Amino acid sequence: MKPFMDKDFLLNTETAKKLFHEAAENCPIIDYHCHINPKELWEDRHYDSITQVWLGGDHYKWRLMRCAGVPEKFITGDASEHDKFLAWAKVIGKGIGNPLYHWSHLELRRFFGYEGVLNEKTAEEVWKLCNEKLHQKDFGVRDLIKKSNVELICTTDDPVDTLEWHEKLAGDKTFKTTVLPAWRPDKAMNIEKATWPEYIAKLEEVSGVKINSFAALKEALKKRMDYFAKHGCSLSDHALDFVMYAPAPESEIEAIVKARLDGNIPGKEAQLKFKMAFMLFVAKEYKARNWVMQLHYGCRRDNNLPMFEKLGPDTGYDCVDNSAPSAQTAAFLGELQKTDSLPKTILYSLNGNDNSAIDTICGCFQSDEAVCKIQHGSAWWFEDHLDGMTAQMKTLASLGYLAGFVGMLTDSRSFLSYPRHELFRRILCKILGEWVEEGLYPDDMETLKEIVKGISHDNAKKYFNFAEKN
Repeated sequence: MKPFMDKDFLLNTETAKKLFHEAAENCPIIDYHCHINPKELWEDRHYDSITQVWLGGDHYKWRLMRCAGVPEKFITGDASEHDKFLAWAKVIGKGIGNPLYHWSHLELRRFFGYEGVLNEKTAEEVWKLCNEKLHQKDFGVRDLIKKSNVELICTTDDPVDTLEWHEKLAGDKTFKTTVLPAWRPDKAMNIEKATWPEYIAKLEEVSGVKINSFAALKEALKKRMDYFAKHGCSLSDHALDFVMYAPAPESEIEAIVKARLDGNIPGKEAQLKFKMAFMLFVAKEYKARNWVMQLHYGCRRDNNLPMFEKLGPDTGYDCVDNSAPSAQTAAFLGELQKTDSLPKTILYSLNGNDNSAIDTICGCFQSDEAVCKIQHGSAWWFEDHLDGMTAQMKTLASLGYLAGFVGMLTDSRSFLSYPRHELFRRILCKILGEWVEEGLYPDDMETLKEIVKGISHDNAKKYFNFAEKN
C-alpha cells in the first residue's frame, strides 16, 4: 500500500518520479488567469483565521458542504468562523475522490507544514496550528505568493477599472512577483442585462467617449484597451454561454444598440447578433495588439433562483451546460481567419465531452505565428480534477500537440490555491511516465524534461509574451 500523499503522490512509475522531481517540481509558477484581488496584494492582507482564507468566497467548498447536508448557517450564514471550520473539517474528512481533498491537504502541507489528515477528530488541532501561523508576520498574502514560487500573476479586470493597484505593485521593487491586468469586458457585451445602461455610463466616464452608437462603444473600448496595454496587459478573457455565430450587417447592429440605449432590451436573436459583432470587434483588436483571447464557455449559471437572489452570483449554483455548438465555434474562428484577424486563442469548455471537438477545431487554425496558436485550455472548474485533467491532456496529445500546451492556471480567488499547479504537474508526469514505461515513447529524458518544463512554465511565458516584459 502506498502512503497517503507522500513525496511521490500520483507518481506511479520511476520515469514519472524523475520527471517531477527533476523537471517540474521547482519550476516557477505563471498564473495567467485568476481572480485574486490586486488591492489585497498591495495591502499585503493578513487573515485572522483559516476560515477566512479557506471558506470565504470558495463556492467549491460550499457546494461540497451542501451536498453533505450542512445547514447554510455554517456555510454562508452567521455561524462563528470556528464553527464553520469544524463543519468543513467534518465534511472534508469523508471527501474521498473529490479534488478538494487533495487540494486541501496539499495546502495544509505546503503552507502550514501539517503532515496529518484533516477530519472531525483533528479539526481543533488544525484550527489552532493554521491560525497561529496566519498571525505570524511572514504570513501575509505576499509571503504566501513568495512561498509558492509565483513568478507572474494575471488578475481579471473590467474595462472601467482604474488599475491603480497594478500601478502601485509595479512600482514596488520589494515585491518580486509581476502582477498584470487581464481584460474582461463581459459587462460591456451583456446587452440583455438590466444593469447594461448603468455600466455604459461608467464606461463613458472613464473613456471620455459619449456612447450613443455601436461605433462609439467600440471607440470607448479601444481607448480602454490602450490604457490596459500601458499597464502590461496582453490577454483577455470572456465568459460565454457558447461561442456564437450569428452574423448581421453593421446597420442592424447599430439599430440594436440604439434601441437598447432607448431602453428596449433586445430579443434573443438580436442579443446573439450583437454579441457576435462585439466578439468580432474585440478579437480583431486583440490580433492587432498581439493579445491572447481566452474563451470560457459551457456553463449555465445561477440555477437556484431563491439562493441566487439571497447570495448573488458565484456562490455555488452553476452547472455544466451541454448546448455548446462546436460548429458555431469553428465558424466564428473561421470568420476571423477570412481577414487574417484571428488572434492567439485559448478555448475552455466546462463540459469535458467537448474535448475532442475543441482539439479538432484548434487544428483547423494553427499557424507559424505561435506554437499552438489556438490552444485547448486546461481542464476548467468542474473538470480540474484527476480524471478531468488526464482526459484533457490525453485528448490534446491524441489530436494536437501536447508539448506546446500552456499548462495550468488557478482560476481562483484564494491565495492558497497554488498547490493546484503542483497537482497538475504530478498528473502530467504520471501520464508521460506511463507512456514511457509502456513503450509508447522512448526513454529520452532530455526531451521529456523539456516537454515538462515547457508545459509547467516556459510555454506560457512565450505564448503570452511575458518574456518580453520581464
